[in-house]
Amino acid sequence: MITGIFAPIPTPFVGGEISYDHLAENIAKWNQTGLAGLVVMGSNGEAAYVDEDEKVEMWAFTRKHLSPDKLLVAGTGQESTRATIRLTKKAAQAGAQAALVLSPNYFKANMTPAALERFYRDVADESPIPVLIYNMPANTGINLSSALVTRLANHPNIIGVKDSSGNIVQISETIKGSPEGFSVFAGSASFLLPAVVMGARGGTLATANVVPDLCVKIYELALQGKIAEAREIQMSILELNALVTSKHGVAGLKAAMDMAGYFGGEPRRPMLPASDEAKAEIRQALERLGRVVR
Repeated sequence: MITGIFAPIPTPFVGGEISYDHLAENIAKWNQTGLAGLVVMGSNGEAAYVDEDEKVEMWAFTRKHLSPDKLLVAGTGQESTRATIRLTKKAAQAGAQAALVLSPNYFKANMTPAALERFYRDVADESPIPVLIYNMPANTGINLSSALVTRLANHPNIIGVKDSSGNIVQISETIKGSPEGFSVFAGSASFLLPAVVMGARGGTLATANVVPDLCVKIYELALQGKIAEAREIQMSILELNALVTSKHGVAGLKAAMDMAGYFGGEPRRPMLPASDEAKAEIRQALERLGRVVR
């Protein structure tokens, strides 16, 4: 069973190319935190803008520099079943210990529950590493229902789901209907505490790139039953979380990392960097948390 708080890391670009020196520096800092591991090539990694060979290199580099006690989860979802299986096998060869698989979404009208169930089962059948379902309706335009996820939860090689829908009822239904060993993860720090209280095994959180200690503390306090203390921290990070996810997205997350002592850098084109106004908002939120380093 996979548990804990994971950071879905951004890809550090300099001049449009991956900066491995900056990646190594970021990983060294994350190694010193209570994070359970890193997700590489998820939505925050700008996976849609990264070539396949670059993804494989990123996974191998991260595994080499990541602490042995921390898990490497690879984002391997592609539009076709065939391509997803191929990339998942490459991720395993590069050292990933699990695959986070986003649902296909280009042909939305054809992505029925039956088609998506077949997709995940086919990928899990062929994957040499455990599979985590990734429900990200804000990006895909498709919501994976609790009924679908709980059916898939019985597959022996599908071990969990990252649910970024924000629908705590759906998340609770998934937890209720899944086997004991199936891990449900909150997909945003905005609802980490309620998800853990309902039985989620942790979270995969953009905000964990910037303030990993606070995200880990919420999780630990919730497990200890110290809900009032956890609630206080949960409330304190709501503003920052909104700024680096729904409001300013990946560009905002990268700006926050630059301010908080990590390297964020600029996104890869066509995405534009955060505006001066956005940066000012983010800086103010970080100042309220006492986390501005530069």
